[in-house]
Amino acid sequence: MSIHTMLRPAFVAFGFAAALSLAAAPLAQDEFTAPLTELAKGEIAAFASDPALVAAIVAQNAVTSAYDQAKIDALDAQWRAEVGTASKPLIDATLGNAASQYLAGVQEASAGKYTEIFAMDAKGLNVGQSTLTSDYWQGDEDKFTASFGGGAGAVHIGEVEQDESTQVFQSQVSVPITDPATGNVVGAITVGVDVSML
Repeated sequence: MSIHTMLRPAFVAFGFAAALSLAAAPLAQDEFTAPLTELAKGEIAAFASDPALVAAIVAQNAVTSAYDQAKIDALDAQWRAEVGTASKPLIDATLGNAASQYLAGVQEASAGKYTEIFAMDAKGLNVGQSTLTSDYWQGDEDKFTASFGGGAGAVHIGEVEQDESTQVFQSQVSVPITDPATGNVVGAITVGVDVSML
């Protein structure tokens, strides 16, 4: 018997195990879809409809509605440049506002269930956030386009992924935010959820 013949069962077994793990990935995702959707339509929708948060988004929309893509890109570039530097006026202004303080309180009260929360205006620009995000503009990402663009009642559930820094398995859940005064979708919110706490 050649060495290749002897090794073949091991390669076959390895291949089968790899195939099983690949097949299990969508199953793991599906396992969390229902509880994450329920969370999105219940608890997340409830704190996302806070009048002060909605008012902050409406106020920012009044400013950013005239922004073109060049202005948005410039702000996003400024934000990215400020991450990790001592002087960060845009980041400090956003993290220090009332909307961010509210979202930080929601995250803290969740006792670890929520790993991050950030609210966006109608352009996909950050309005408030519980923690520092790597970028300021989310408008080109599914979390914004599928929630804000999906209209009232839409839910976007991101893939379950392991956070490298915390080792937590989480999914980003996003829903649109509606102004009750007009019924219009004015922004969106994304919430990182530790799936082990569902």
